[in-house]
Amino acid sequence: MEQTFDTVLSTYQQAVERRLAASFTDETQPQRQLFEAMRYSLLAGGKRIRPVLVLEFCRLCGGTWEHALDFAAAIEMVHTYSLIHDDLPCMDNDDYRRGRLTNHKVYGEAQAVLAGDGLLTAAFSTIARADAPAEVRIEIVRTLAECAGEEGMVGGQVLDMAGEGKTLTGEELLAIHSRKTGALIVAACTMGVLAAQGSEAQLQAATDFANALGLAFQIRDDMLDVLGDAKKLGKAVHADEKKNTFVSLYGLPQCEAYLQAENAKALAALDAFSDTAFLRELTLRLASRDF
Repeated sequence: MEQTFDTVLSTYQQAVERRLAASFTDETQPQRQLFEAMRYSLLAGGKRIRPVLVLEFCRLCGGTWEHALDFAAAIEMVHTYSLIHDDLPCMDNDDYRRGRLTNHKVYGEAQAVLAGDGLLTAAFSTIARADAPAEVRIEIVRTLAECAGEEGMVGGQVLDMAGEGKTLTGEELLAIHSRKTGALIVAACTMGVLAAQGSEAQLQAATDFANALGLAFQIRDDMLDVLGDAKKLGKAVHADEKKNTFVSLYGLPQCEAYLQAENAKALAALDAFSDTAFLRELTLRLASRDF
């Protein structure tokens, strides 16, 4: 019997939640408050899109998605660390994330910095201990490090901060978000292919899909800052009005057209795979999401 989109998504999300919930639980350690702070943000909910992409691309490429759960957990640890640090007073200075107080509001700035540091480093030890061939683990470590580091997400954050108070061009905005948002989505999709030991052609198709999906995701995010409901989003709206966003540069109607064009690119990239109904539906839902 064919499973519905919602059933598959729930199966993936619940598996990821169980794997994450098993992390950092040792109450006997003297630094247990650090573990508590790490778990506070890691288990705060969210769509879990990046780990879901890891699992689904593993399945698409002939792997057993359950065997990729450590890799899915690792990318969510990296994503969560980035959110903790993004929310700090020295960065975006946000009070709420996923409908609850941000980490530094609960545990203090120093502990929040260290909770993020802990999650980042734990991600790589999680990959290193995964039940997979050594060459697979090495490639996944390399991929995640490159996409999350100075050439990817961290580099994008630096460009974002450097652009504050300036009027950026479309090319400059793309340079930021292809790194800050898009790189970790590329990591998720390609990590799934690597977990299944997929082909070079599959890696390229997954990269093409992820690049388009990541851009569409960011455009929709910028639109929701204007159109969204703070209760649904779990964070403040109109927080980016003084920042460089796709909406401030292009306006809402052009953003919608831009979003649909990137969505079409993402869907076209999936032609390299078979049995893509889940990913196609996920792509469409992310484009129209209201949270």
